[in-house]
Amino acid sequence: MKRKLFVPPRGFTRYFNKIQQQCNTGLAPGLVREQNSRSIKAGSGKIAKGSEMAAVQLATKGVLKTKERFARCCEDAISREILPKAGNNLLSIDGLPEDLPSVQHLWYCASSTVTIECFTLNSIVLVWKDRMSIQNLVSSAFTSFIKSVANCLWSVTFGVSLRLADSSMEAGDFEAVFLEKDLCRKTLDKHTGDIISMDDFKAIYRALVHRPEFEELFKAYSTDGKTLPDGQLLKFLIKEQFQTEANETTALEIIMKYEPIDEVRTKRMMSFEGFIRYMNSEECSIFKSQHRSIYQDMNHPLCDYFISSSHNTYLIADQLMGPSHLWGYTSALLKGCRCLEIDCWDGNNNEPIVYHGHTLTSKISFRSVIHVIDKYAFMSSAYPLVLSLENHCSPKQQEVMAECLKSILGDKLLTSPIGGEVDMTRLPSPEALKFKVLIKNKKVGTLEQTLLRMEDEYHGETEELSETESESEGSEDTITLQTPRSPSKRRGERKSSLLPQKKTKVRKTKIALALSDLVIYTKSQKFVSFDHSLQHQQCFENNSIGESYARKLLRASARDFISHTTRFITRIYPKGTRMRSSNYNPQEFWNVGCQMVALNFQTPGTQMELQDGKFLDNGGCGYVLKPEFLRDRNTTFTPRNVGGYSKPMSLSIRLISGHQLPPSSMSKTNKADPMVQIEIYGVPEDQTRKKSSVIKSNALCPKWNETFSFNIQVPELAMIRFCVEDEVSLSSNEFLGQYTLPVTSLNTGYRRIPLISKDGIKLESASLFAHVWYY
Repeated sequence: MKRKLFVPPRGFTRYFNKIQQQCNTGLAPGLVREQNSRSIKAGSGKIAKGSEMAAVQLATKGVLKTKERFARCCEDAISREILPKAGNNLLSIDGLPEDLPSVQHLWYCASSTVTIECFTLNSIVLVWKDRMSIQNLVSSAFTSFIKSVANCLWSVTFGVSLRLADSSMEAGDFEAVFLEKDLCRKTLDKHTGDIISMDDFKAIYRALVHRPEFEELFKAYSTDGKTLPDGQLLKFLIKEQFQTEANETTALEIIMKYEPIDEVRTKRMMSFEGFIRYMNSEECSIFKSQHRSIYQDMNHPLCDYFISSSHNTYLIADQLMGPSHLWGYTSALLKGCRCLEIDCWDGNNNEPIVYHGHTLTSKISFRSVIHVIDKYAFMSSAYPLVLSLENHCSPKQQEVMAECLKSILGDKLLTSPIGGEVDMTRLPSPEALKFKVLIKNKKVGTLEQTLLRMEDEYHGETEELSETESESEGSEDTITLQTPRSPSKRRGERKSSLLPQKKTKVRKTKIALALSDLVIYTKSQKFVSFDHSLQHQQCFENNSIGESYARKLLRASARDFISHTTRFITRIYPKGTRMRSSNYNPQEFWNVGCQMVALNFQTPGTQMELQDGKFLDNGGCGYVLKPEFLRDRNTTFTPRNVGGYSKPMSLSIRLISGHQLPPSSMSKTNKADPMVQIEIYGVPEDQTRKKSSVIKSNALCPKWNETFSFNIQVPELAMIRFCVEDEVSLSSNEFLGQYTLPVTSLNTGYRRIPLISKDGIKLESASLFAHVWYY
């Protein structure tokens, strides 16, 4: 049974119903303005005038209906009652938050010595959810605070409260369970009542934000222990952060951006507050800031890039009974995915449908899918989007599909070769295809015939396509026998004969010319063998290979596999037995240059974390340039024999500390016993994992100060994953958060490592702090 952190006060249900009624009548909930009064009533609380600090907590449900009126009420209350008393002492004040659904809050502080902003206090406001329990907004480790803070600062999902630190409070408004009792013990011991003063609040703030590891760095370069001149900041950037290109302008820009105190900023100095802000910023992230934008050459052929790809994109759960939903396409596109899969079947009223055929998954219309794709196609990336059609429709409904694609996508849809070129020897580049949607499907005839038909009416015309199909793998798998060889060649090609062989059958399908002619640079072609592709396949023809057979191919002939992927786009997809939408390890197929390694985006786990980390690179545009040795057609590189392609990297990571780590869901005390695993994924020789020690009962600010060393042979293919776990027992750990990125995107120096939840959501306050160095 889950332990309740908070119990609602007596009479709350009556207040809750009243709030609901106010919402339904269009009134701003919880906030009542009284004329000729010296206070503003908020719920059951009261605000006295002349107070130094006010917390404005904004809630969601019901408020959404009256968002504008609600915001105006809050602004009016603050401007009339709080700001006049603040005077010139108010250092900063932010506007009301726009993202009400995330239940955000503001702090207004009239102190001349410290500025408190939203991001520094994410963990204070407690939100009552579903009338069952209170949980911390960001880090439950902070619920260790003090009872008086819980009494002063609170919000409910249908209300707004304005309360001041010196307001009169009734003890017992909430009964709280507090856990981290050592936090700010000296501050708490002074109190006998339920109220904290501004000085006490500052002490608690400093205990949380003024981390000793930051203070040690600051004082090492500060001349007086209080400020950091621009010259000393420059020394820090060069010596500690290894920013050898930094100059005085760089240091001054940092001061202007992060220093909150005007007097210090005008002297070209940085206070400790400003230094903390800088160290917690994206500029000090472990991920290189240069790699957050597109920095790679985008003029290579399409086959020279790793391309972010999704499998059965329409599914948001399992492969057998799960729902098909448009959100699958929306979420994948917003993640920067550049290859979507659409399984098309005949539907009622001559309207094609999308679902996982011959299963109990639900169905959505093909037309609605294309409308969603049209809306979100280039929202996260300007580079070409490939629609991989698994087409099971009759010729009649194929024509409907073609009409949908052309009418809805319009000019976005690529319908002819660039410049009318039909005898191409290489694919165009992502740069040349920006803002274009490419159709990946079977095609009849040549590109030249397609161009000749463009002016003709051929409604209802179809052509028959014959192809071989594996009996054991299903319609999409592309596994067939090796091509026959003459006896004279068999001895010299003994290695190729070791490749797996399957029985095949000939299958005839009818393709509507209207749909076939939309296929330009991404023609689906059955994979026969590496030799067959080398002799017969054209550059715009690409293959889809199931993970099981692809794994056998790379084990039997990795060099041939790499030679194949230097010429042709190769898509890998999960085997059919993964009914729960589990994923395979994409790294082994990236190692041989496969461009489209399609995963089930709806399934969290290490595999999707590698996918997300891989495509953080190059501005998250969904295209990452392959290393030169995977683009060279004469390469001799293989993952198990890197040879002269090795460029060894010695990587050293000193894991210093953690900050506001998520607590364990299995802990009765809402704490955790955190440990960190640092994992390297890449070629087999580079794969390794190292673990830190376990810090007992401290998720708030664990400290390790442990150094880990790695020797990486092929850093161009390597990924590094930081995984934080709670040691539940000697035999099991609970996942708390992770961060994955390419080794080549690592920043050197003292770096903040953000943490991401299992569902891919950034944990705003949670992070690791480490020192990184490599050569």
